[in-house]
Amino acid sequence: MIRIFGDSISGNCLKVKWVAARLGVAHEWIEIDILKGETRTDAFLALNPFGQVPVIQFDDGRTLSQSNAIILHLAEGSDLIPDAAFERAKMFEWMFWEQYSHEPTIAVRRFQKHYLKKSDDAIDTDLMARGRRALGRMEMALISSDFIAGGASLTLADISLLAYTRLAHEGGFDLGEFPAVHAWVARCERELGLPHFHEATDV
Repeated sequence: MIRIFGDSISGNCLKVKWVAARLGVAHEWIEIDILKGETRTDAFLALNPFGQVPVIQFDDGRTLSQSNAIILHLAEGSDLIPDAAFERAKMFEWMFWEQYSHEPTIAVRRFQKHYLKKSDDAIDTDLMARGRRALGRMEMALISSDFIAGGASLTLADISLLAYTRLAHEGGFDLGEFPAVHAWVARCERELGLPHFHEATDV
Protein backbone atom coordinates (compact mmCIF):
# COMPACT_ATOMS: atom_id res chain seq x y z
CA MET A 1 0.00 0.00 0.00
CA ILE A 2 1.35 3.40 -0.98
CA ARG A 3 0.07 6.82 -0.02
CA ILE A 4 -0.42 9.32 -2.87
CA PHE A 5 -0.49 12.97 -1.85
CA GLY A 6 -2.08 15.00 -4.62
CA ASP A 7 -4.49 17.74 -5.63
CA SER A 8 -7.27 16.60 -7.93
CA ILE A 9 -7.13 19.85 -9.94
CA SER A 10 -3.53 19.05 -10.93
CA GLY A 11 -2.86 17.15 -14.12
CA ASN A 12 0.50 16.07 -12.75
CA CYS A 13 -1.29 14.41 -9.83
CA LEU A 14 -3.91 12.83 -12.05
CA LYS A 15 -1.18 11.05 -14.03
CA VAL A 16 -0.26 9.18 -10.87
CA LYS A 17 -3.89 8.40 -10.00
CA TRP A 18 -4.56 7.06 -13.51
CA VAL A 19 -1.47 4.85 -13.62
CA ALA A 20 -2.17 3.43 -10.17
CA ALA A 21 -5.76 2.68 -11.17
CA ARG A 22 -4.79 1.21 -14.54
CA LEU A 23 -2.27 -1.16 -12.96
CA GLY A 24 -4.29 -2.00 -9.86
CA VAL A 25 -1.71 -0.54 -7.48
CA ALA A 26 -3.10 -0.54 -3.95
CA HIS A 27 -3.01 3.02 -2.67
CA GLU A 28 -4.51 5.64 -0.40
CA TRP A 29 -5.22 9.03 -1.98
CA ILE A 30 -4.60 11.98 0.32
CA GLU A 31 -6.01 15.25 -1.03
CA ILE A 32 -3.69 18.24 -0.71
CA ASP A 33 -5.21 21.63 -1.58
CA ILE A 34 -2.67 23.70 -3.48
CA LEU A 35 -4.88 26.79 -3.46
CA LYS A 36 -5.07 26.72 0.34
CA GLY A 37 -1.28 26.52 0.63
CA GLU A 38 -1.24 22.99 1.99
CA THR A 39 2.00 22.18 0.14
CA ARG A 40 3.73 24.90 2.22
CA THR A 41 2.99 23.56 5.68
CA ASP A 42 5.80 22.27 7.86
CA ALA A 43 4.25 18.80 7.83
CA PHE A 44 4.13 18.64 4.04
CA LEU A 45 7.61 20.11 3.57
CA ALA A 46 8.94 17.43 5.91
CA LEU A 47 7.44 14.91 3.50
CA ASN A 48 8.60 16.67 0.32
CA PRO A 49 11.06 19.57 0.69
CA PHE A 50 10.30 20.58 -2.92
CA GLY A 51 6.87 21.70 -1.70
CA GLN A 52 5.09 20.14 -4.66
CA VAL A 53 2.50 17.50 -5.39
CA PRO A 54 2.33 14.72 -6.33
CA VAL A 55 4.47 12.78 -3.91
CA ILE A 56 4.11 9.14 -2.92
CA GLN A 57 5.14 7.53 0.36
CA PHE A 58 5.90 3.86 0.80
CA ASP A 59 5.24 1.78 3.90
CA ASP A 60 8.91 2.01 4.87
CA GLY A 61 8.77 5.84 4.84
CA ARG A 62 10.62 6.40 1.57
CA THR A 63 9.14 9.10 -0.65
CA LEU A 64 9.26 9.87 -4.36
CA SER A 65 8.18 13.08 -6.08
CA GLN A 66 7.95 14.43 -9.64
CA SER A 67 5.01 13.01 -11.57
CA ASN A 68 6.90 11.37 -14.42
CA ALA A 69 9.41 9.75 -12.05
CA ILE A 70 6.52 8.37 -10.00
CA ILE A 71 4.62 6.90 -12.94
CA LEU A 72 7.81 5.37 -14.34
CA HIS A 73 8.37 3.66 -11.00
CA LEU A 74 4.78 2.45 -10.67
CA ALA A 75 4.68 1.13 -14.24
CA GLU A 76 8.00 -0.74 -14.12
CA GLY A 77 7.57 -4.05 -15.94
CA SER A 78 4.06 -3.22 -17.22
CA ASP A 79 2.71 -2.84 -20.75
CA LEU A 80 2.73 0.95 -20.32
CA ILE A 81 6.50 0.92 -20.92
CA PRO A 82 7.70 -0.51 -24.26
CA ASP A 83 10.12 -3.45 -24.14
CA ALA A 84 12.18 -2.38 -27.15
CA ALA A 85 14.93 0.12 -26.38
CA PHE A 86 14.16 2.61 -29.16
CA GLU A 87 10.41 2.63 -28.53
CA ARG A 88 11.09 3.11 -24.83
CA ALA A 89 13.42 6.01 -25.64
CA LYS A 90 10.72 7.61 -27.81
CA MET A 91 8.37 7.40 -24.82
CA PHE A 92 10.99 9.15 -22.68
CA GLU A 93 11.49 11.78 -25.41
CA TRP A 94 7.83 12.79 -25.24
CA MET A 95 7.74 12.65 -21.43
CA PHE A 96 10.74 14.99 -21.18
CA TRP A 97 9.18 17.29 -23.78
CA GLU A 98 5.91 17.34 -21.83
CA GLN A 99 7.57 18.78 -18.76
CA TYR A 100 9.77 21.23 -20.68
CA SER A 101 7.56 22.52 -23.51
CA HIS A 102 3.95 21.45 -22.88
CA GLU A 103 3.14 21.69 -19.16
CA PRO A 104 4.84 25.11 -18.65
CA THR A 105 2.53 26.66 -21.24
CA ILE A 106 -0.80 24.82 -21.31
CA ALA A 107 -0.97 23.99 -17.60
CA VAL A 108 0.22 27.43 -16.52
CA ARG A 109 -2.29 29.25 -18.72
CA ARG A 110 -5.07 26.95 -17.49
CA PHE A 111 -4.20 27.65 -13.86
CA GLN A 112 -4.08 31.41 -14.35
CA LYS A 113 -7.31 31.60 -16.36
CA HIS A 114 -9.42 28.92 -14.72
CA TYR A 115 -8.33 29.03 -11.09
CA LEU A 116 -6.82 32.48 -10.58
CA LYS A 117 -9.58 33.95 -12.80
CA LYS A 118 -7.20 36.24 -14.66
CA SER A 119 -8.47 37.97 -17.77
CA ASP A 120 -6.79 37.18 -21.07
CA ASP A 121 -5.23 40.64 -21.03
CA ALA A 122 -3.58 39.88 -17.69
CA ILE A 123 -2.01 36.61 -18.90
CA ASP A 124 1.30 36.55 -20.73
CA THR A 125 0.32 36.38 -24.42
CA ASP A 126 3.34 34.16 -25.12
CA LEU A 127 1.69 31.32 -23.18
CA MET A 128 -1.07 31.03 -25.78
CA ALA A 129 1.37 31.14 -28.70
CA ARG A 130 3.71 28.57 -27.17
CA GLY A 131 0.82 26.36 -26.08
CA ARG A 132 -0.63 26.33 -29.58
CA ARG A 133 2.79 25.42 -30.98
CA ALA A 134 2.96 22.52 -28.52
CA LEU A 135 -0.47 21.29 -29.59
CA GLY A 136 0.60 21.69 -33.21
CA ARG A 137 3.65 19.52 -32.56
CA MET A 138 1.39 16.84 -31.11
CA GLU A 139 -0.99 17.18 -34.06
CA MET A 140 1.80 16.41 -36.52
CA ALA A 141 2.81 13.30 -34.58
CA LEU A 142 -0.75 12.03 -34.19
CA ILE A 143 -1.78 12.42 -37.82
CA SER A 144 0.09 9.21 -38.59
CA SER A 145 -0.13 7.38 -35.25
CA ASP A 146 -2.85 6.46 -32.80
CA PHE A 147 -0.54 7.04 -29.84
CA ILE A 148 1.96 9.82 -29.24
CA ALA A 149 5.20 7.82 -29.13
CA GLY A 150 4.40 6.17 -32.47
CA GLY A 151 3.47 2.71 -31.25
CA ALA A 152 0.24 0.77 -31.48
CA SER A 153 -0.67 0.95 -27.81
CA LEU A 154 -0.96 3.37 -24.91
CA THR A 155 2.27 4.24 -23.06
CA LEU A 156 3.24 6.52 -20.21
CA ALA A 157 3.94 9.24 -22.78
CA ASP A 158 0.24 9.34 -23.64
CA ILE A 159 -0.79 9.48 -19.98
CA SER A 160 1.78 12.19 -19.29
CA LEU A 161 0.52 14.40 -22.12
CA LEU A 162 -3.16 13.59 -21.71
CA ALA A 163 -3.39 15.09 -18.22
CA TYR A 164 -3.28 18.73 -19.28
CA THR A 165 -4.20 18.37 -22.96
CA ARG A 166 -7.69 17.08 -22.17
CA LEU A 167 -8.30 20.18 -20.04
CA ALA A 168 -6.60 22.68 -22.35
CA HIS A 169 -9.96 24.33 -23.07
CA GLU A 170 -9.93 25.60 -19.47
CA GLY A 171 -6.89 27.62 -20.47
CA GLY A 172 -8.58 29.03 -23.55
CA PHE A 173 -7.16 26.57 -26.09
CA ASP A 174 -9.50 25.15 -28.74
CA LEU A 175 -8.79 21.49 -29.41
CA GLY A 176 -11.17 21.70 -32.35
CA GLU A 177 -8.26 23.33 -34.20
CA PHE A 178 -6.25 20.13 -33.69
CA PRO A 179 -8.45 17.24 -34.87
CA ALA A 180 -5.83 14.51 -34.49
CA VAL A 181 -5.14 15.64 -30.92
CA HIS A 182 -8.87 15.82 -30.22
CA ALA A 183 -9.34 12.24 -31.46
CA TRP A 184 -6.30 11.06 -29.48
CA VAL A 185 -7.72 12.56 -26.27
CA ALA A 186 -10.94 10.58 -26.74
CA ARG A 187 -8.95 7.43 -27.57
CA CYS A 188 -6.82 7.71 -24.44
CA GLU A 189 -9.86 8.46 -22.28
CA ARG A 190 -11.51 5.26 -23.51
CA GLU A 191 -8.33 3.30 -22.77
CA LEU A 192 -8.24 4.66 -19.22
CA GLY A 193 -11.98 4.58 -18.58
CA LEU A 194 -12.20 8.35 -18.09
CA PRO A 195 -15.19 10.60 -18.86
CA HIS A 196 -14.87 12.69 -21.99
CA PHE A 197 -13.02 15.90 -21.14
CA HIS A 198 -15.96 18.18 -21.96
CA GLU A 199 -17.94 16.26 -19.35
CA ALA A 200 -15.17 16.08 -16.75
CA THR A 201 -16.07 18.28 -13.80
CA ASP A 202 -13.99 16.76 -11.00
CA VAL A 203 -10.52 17.23 -12.40
